[in-house]
Amino acid sequence: MRHVDINKEPVELFKILKFEGIVGSGGEAKLVISDGQVRVNGEVETRRRRKMMSGDIIVFGEEELHLRLA
Repeated sequence: MRHVDINKEPVELFKILKFEGIVGSGGEAKLVISDGQVRVNGEVETRRRRKMMSGDIIVFGEEELHLRLA
């Protein structure tokens, strides 16, 4: 599990995947989310602009990200 510090809440899901380098671009992030490849807090998430908060856990492939407010 990797901890990701966020400076403000909420943050859109696709932006976290993009800025953390999990995917190559924002467009790719939106595609993998829409395709059902991303899980948030244990459930498949297909909303690209899902508002993420401190304590949320994102899983994509082998990556697991735990969000915390900096």
